Amino acid sequence: MKKVIIITYYWPPAGGPGVQRWLKFVKYLPEFGIEPVVYCPENPNYPIKDVSMVSEVNSVLEVLQTPINEPYKWAKLFSRLKTSELSKGIINGQEKQTILEKLLLFIRGNFFIPDARVSWVKPSVSFLSEYIKTHKIDTIITTGPPHSLHLIGLKLKQLHALHWITDFRDPWTQIGYHKKLKLTRFSERKHEQLELSVLRHSDEIIVTSPKTKALFSKRTTNPITVITNGYDFEINHSCTLDSMFTLSHVGSLLEGRNPQVLWKVLSDLVQTSAEFSKVFRLNLIGYVSERVLDSIKAYSLEAHTYCSGYVSHNEALAYLNKTQLLLLIEEDSKETQYIIPGKLFEYIASKRPIICIGPDESDIEDILARSCAGTYFRYSDAELLRLSILNHFDAFKTNELQVDSKGLELFSRKRLTFELSKIINLT
Repeated sequence: MKKVIIITYYWPPAGGPGVQRWLKFVKYLPEFGIEPVVYCPENPNYPIKDVSMVSEVNSVLEVLQTPINEPYKWAKLFSRLKTSELSKGIINGQEKQTILEKLLLFIRGNFFIPDARVSWVKPSVSFLSEYIKTHKIDTIITTGPPHSLHLIGLKLKQLHALHWITDFRDPWTQIGYHKKLKLTRFSERKHEQLELSVLRHSDEIIVTSPKTKALFSKRTTNPITVITNGYDFEINHSCTLDSMFTLSHVGSLLEGRNPQVLWKVLSDLVQTSAEFSKVFRLNLIGYVSERVLDSIKAYSLEAHTYCSGYVSHNEALAYLNKTQLLLLIEEDSKETQYIIPGKLFEYIASKRPIICIGPDESDIEDILARSCAGTYFRYSDAELLRLSILNHFDAFKTNELQVDSKGLELFSRKRLTFELSKIINLT
């Protein structure tokens, strides 16, 4: 059986979407003749934890760990709240940033390139070099963000002439928060140089969206393969649906994803239709930005809104299966065109109708259309959005609110792992 080292920052008990992708790949790789060995930090600063994920790790899996020295523990001496938010990727708009927050952003962006885990690169290279020589490893995989982990792969390839596969769950310099890091021109160039070096020295590149592939194809001639995220659960067709007309967003809802157009449409429907107002509920499952909550309150939707706070992945899946209607929101910006959120595929597999609001030219729109799983709206589509919600409400009243999703098998984690195994077995 071929042995492959997977270098990742996120591993159980980490929570959130970052851990799901490789937890599932590792689960199925042995079925395709590949023995994964996971390398991850011993003492990471995970902003979100989900202990239920630990039970999904195979007891015979070899997991290598070394200590990591992260700056967040020192930053907490200045502001525990701001440090926690920054580690979660929560960055307030320019007008709301305190002097301390601006300082922390400047330090994060210019003193820790490409990210706050960069100090783990050197000790990791030293540790893994010994393991690679002892066990005669010829293939390694690095997954980011954090993209500093790709620098571990870059150095190991130079030292040992390995076959190196890079997995970009998100872009690097085109990721949404990159422009908010208050980078100097020198730091911007450094990011660009490191990104280019990684792309040009990788033997194989994996990305999660066609648009990211098109972006990277302009910078390297190395092979790039799209392997999206997916779902890994039994589809429950007998789940009892909510008795209320629930519209549920599952996952973090940060400041940039604050669709005023939706809040206005819902507010108008609540105010003009007593029938709608009586049974409507907006479920926000996960962390919700204060800015989003302020908007909901401004549109008088507070009484119709339920906020659960962070829940485990299993609890999140339960909400997916019982809600009447699912809500997916992406920020209205060019950078989010490259993002296909992992939860989209769990949304589709839940077989509940999806309403998505996002930017122009997003890959999400094409996936929803091909799977017949929902409808995609732009931020300017207020009237179309209102009519769609009313149509769904009419179907709800006659117990006919359903969707006939197509092509679910394309997004199963096992099938996606098979695609990954073909890339690994090329070596």
